[in-house]
Amino acid sequence: MKIGSNRTKAYRAFSLIVLIILAILFMFPLYWIVTGAFKTSQDIYATTPSLWPTEWTTANFEKLFVRRSAPLWELGIPFSEVLTGKAAYFSVGPTVPGAIRWLVNTVFMAVMAMILTCITAAMAGYALAKKRFTGRAILFSLIVCAMALPKQVILIPLLREMSSLHLIDKLWAVIFPTVGWPFGVFLMKQFSEGIPGEILEAARVDGAGEMRTFATIVLPMIKPGIGALAIFTFINSWNDYFMQLVMLTSNANFTISLGIATMQAETSIDMGLLMSGAALAAIPIIIVFLVFQKYFTQGIAMGAVKG
Repeated sequence: MKIGSNRTKAYRAFSLIVLIILAILFMFPLYWIVTGAFKTSQDIYATTPSLWPTEWTTANFEKLFVRRSAPLWELGIPFSEVLTGKAAYFSVGPTVPGAIRWLVNTVFMAVMAMILTCITAAMAGYALAKKRFTGRAILFSLIVCAMALPKQVILIPLLREMSSLHLIDKLWAVIFPTVGWPFGVFLMKQFSEGIPGEILEAARVDGAGEMRTFATIVLPMIKPGIGALAIFTFINSWNDYFMQLVMLTSNANFTISLGIATMQAETSIDMGLLMSGAALAAIPIIIVFLVFQKYFTQGIAMGAVKG
């Protein structure tokens, strides 16, 4: 018994050391970006890199917030040009630095994509898991096959579709293609498979309709999966630089990634400016992860057991 106990303690100590080392390795890039945002140019381009700024400065953030300006909020109403023949915009707020406007655009784009994707994926996954209809297996097979297609393959059809809807250079052109994310449907189907059919049948016997059953029974039971999907969708939409580059063209509609890239293109590469922009862009992602962390870990654990 004593030998087994000593082995368990040694294994736990070894595992803890490995996890600490991995955590440091994964956290180091974020640490380097945050500290680099407050470094002077001499520190950034020094021959011997310093792990800590020798002189703290906010000059990089000042350059980030001084260049350019735009209204705080100006959102193109989707399909307005199709319905009325003229694009309609909703704008509010004072004039702010361009970086703030880009950050607001990016947060709105990622949050809307996250909400719409979670809703549609949960409904589609539930239908594929618990409903029996003709072509269900074929439809699910097509969704699985679509997961293997890179976005570049369907770029031209997406571009033509967004153009025909007059959504080019609007944030909706980046949001709508994300809503039908095949991975989200696949993930939600796997979680919906674990819902006992007896509970759904009992709800129908009690007179609950489909929407009430879905809202009061299905959604609470697949909440861990939705939390995991929310984080995946938010990060995927936030980091989708390629689609943002193709669909957005005007300075007012840029995301934070595009805005920083255009600022870099104006002059020589400014690593301090780049790091300050990256540090600013990392804040919302960290907040979303902390909010959904509980559901994310539960979702990953449940998905591993199901697999």
